[in-house]
Amino acid sequence: MDKELKFRLATKDDLLDIVRMLADDNLGATREKFTEVLSDNYIKAFNIINSDNNQELTIVELNGDKVATFHLTFIQYLTHQGGLRAQIEAVRTDSNYRGRGIGRKVFDYAIERAKEKGCILLQLTTDKKRPDALRFYETIGFVATHEGMKLKLQKLQTNQL
Repeated sequence: MDKELKFRLATKDDLLDIVRMLADDNLGATREKFTEVLSDNYIKAFNIINSDNNQELTIVELNGDKVATFHLTFIQYLTHQGGLRAQIEAVRTDSNYRGRGIGRKVFDYAIERAKEKGCILLQLTTDKKRPDALRFYETIGFVATHEGMKLKLQKLQTNQL
């Protein structure tokens, strides 16, 4: 399967498939709004991500099918002697392709991409409501070294998406 997977930067034409994958689980369905016509918020967000050299929204194809996606952000820090770190978020494998080792290949690729950029570490957050994801990340070598916290500033409105 390695040779069949193709990793590339996402284009606007991929946006509908990306949002579909983001909404395709119990938790994602509560915070994403997938319809055949996407809201302007998704398009604006894509344009901002796409124009920023420190962000990469990636699509993964298998024999021409869009099977996974993830978002890498490269963050310059003063800590770690001015080190660069990568943040990986919005990692999703299409539900029709889960259990085939694609998630592992996504992380292999993301780790190599972060190394190419000179990052000293790759970090992620995962929702505590996703224990399977947490176990998966641990098998790759991620370690829960910090306790993350969030402060909600706005409640998503149906018309906001």
